[in-house]
Amino acid sequence: MSAPERIPPRSVTATDPAAAELLARGELTVRGRIREASNAALYCTVTHQDREAACVYKPVAGERPLWDFPDGTLAGREAAAYEVSRATGWDLVPPTVLRDGPYGEGMCQLWIETAPGAELLALVDGEEPEPGWKAIGFAEAGEGRTALLVHADDDRLRRLSVLDAVINNADRKGGHLLPTADGRLYGIDHGVTFNTENKLRTLLWGWAGEPLPEEALEVLRTLRGALTPSGPLTAALSPLITPAEIDATRARVDSLLASGTHPEPGTDWPAIPWPPV
Repeated sequence: MSAPERIPPRSVTATDPAAAELLARGELTVRGRIREASNAALYCTVTHQDREAACVYKPVAGERPLWDFPDGTLAGREAAAYEVSRATGWDLVPPTVLRDGPYGEGMCQLWIETAPGAELLALVDGEEPEPGWKAIGFAEAGEGRTALLVHADDDRLRRLSVLDAVINNADRKGGHLLPTADGRLYGIDHGVTFNTENKLRTLLWGWAGEPLPEEALEVLRTLRGALTPSGPLTAALSPLITPAEIDATRARVDSLLASGTHPEPGTDWPAIPWPPV
């Protein structure tokens, strides 16, 4: 009698409602290390029952100390960024959980396959961007040449810029933008977020000072309601970041609603991350 044929597990995508449960409960198998990452980042597969996916696992034990963030908190901040993204309804951050793994507690995030050829950033000659682009600033382009750094005037990027303002993202680089074949855009690497001090550093300054679209204002109102002391987002964030950091997040939402505009670069903190990509 032959053994029954094994049914291969079903692959899970970022839009699958089961993705977060798979990441939280599945068995992690380390396949390799992502050497470009500044902290320990392991490429893994995660399997649970009939589902399987590729993911990134960043153990707390592999985090490098930072002078302006408490040690061992980056993984929790990554999971917190996902919770805020999910609360917006925009789903700009891949499913992410904080869980135990082969090297201890860490962040586990669904792996995103990117689509080649999606141009979101560019260096161009001239002092003004072409239609469809937003200026970031001037940058050295090599051989003594200065060029204008621009990003696409893209609704997906604009939503991400609002999310970054809410979570106080101190490191929005070009390499953290992942467009996919189905037209979605995801942002990754949110370990340096939710500081109580203003540390917003991003390449997405193209809308600075402009009125927030009504869509963004409606999302911010939703977040304000979810961030009340007894709100669902407050409950989701409480195990991941400190009460003071939740209060600061609530204050940033209130400030954005009061101004009705995209934030502008500050003067007491570098506005653009380095390197920008």
